[in-house]
Amino acid sequence: MDNVVTGEAVVLDVPVARFPSRMLAIAIDLAIQLVALVILLVLVAATQAGGGLDDAAGAAIALSVTVLVVVGYPTAFETLSRGRSVGKLVMGLRVVGDDGGPERFRQALVRSLASVLEIWSLLGAPALITSLLSAKGKRLGDIFAGTFVLQERLPASRGAPVGMPPPLATWAASLELSGLPGETAAIARSYLGRFWELTPAAREEFGRRIAAEVAACVSPPPPPGTPPAAYLAAVLAERHAREEARMNRVARPGAPGTPGYGTTPGYGTTPGYGTTPGYGTAPGYGTTPGYGTAPGYGTAPGTEAPPAPAGPPGNGTPPNAGGFTPPV
Repeated sequence: MDNVVTGEAVVLDVPVARFPSRMLAIAIDLAIQLVALVILLVLVAATQAGGGLDDAAGAAIALSVTVLVVVGYPTAFETLSRGRSVGKLVMGLRVVGDDGGPERFRQALVRSLASVLEIWSLLGAPALITSLLSAKGKRLGDIFAGTFVLQERLPASRGAPVGMPPPLATWAASLELSGLPGETAAIARSYLGRFWELTPAAREEFGRRIAAEVAACVSPPPPPGTPPAAYLAAVLAERHAREEARMNRVARPGAPGTPGYGTTPGYGTTPGYGTTPGYGTAPGYGTTPGYGTAPGYGTAPGTEAPPAPAGPPGNGTPPNAGGFTPPV
């Protein structure tokens, strides 16, 4: 670990990459560069042997290919990936400026040019010596460029703040979350997701800042003494729970057209209400079975007709009893 002073004058304790992990990352990058260099030089030689190039053109292209692979590959890769090459991606390393900011193109170029001398020409001896002597494990390229390599990927610890902390559940139920922007919630979620990848000082610093941003948009304030990580976890968990509840209410069954409405499920009145069979026109008397007040007929969808008084068998009621109009 080493102290880094950010551009905002905040002192952070960051995990500096040490020599073994850096050597493995360099070995991976060198292997990729050597394979690419051999393939390209073989293609140039084959083209030259086939008569497509003269000796001068072949030498110029070979030199350009060498510079492109040795200097261009690490410069472009570290600039575009913000301080990571293939080897550093594998080992979980990243190149940053002395102020903790991302590596810039100028810094990547200086490191690549210095590697021609200290790694390719002198087989890495200067890089080994300076890395062992430097407090931040810097090689010559890092000293010239004003950079160092940090260990970005740390082993995850157990007990990361995830979900609703039980002591804050009652308080979280009373939160007013309508003023919380989605961007601020996303920042808090990212912080909690990388909680154990940060050093203790960084956790405290970032947690305090993000919690202050969230507290400015959320009320009421948390109980006194609540840690920032627990506060953020409770807010996000409550926000997620309310969003799920809202979506469930929207998709909940019960609108017209679902079983429980109408005589035929989905229509009219609830089965058994309105014109129950046996009232007004018993099946077989007065009206042909299927007419009168058979289930599913009798009242318009969504309306209910009061039961007709029971009549003696054979007397029946006109076909329109119970509000039904026979089909023509």
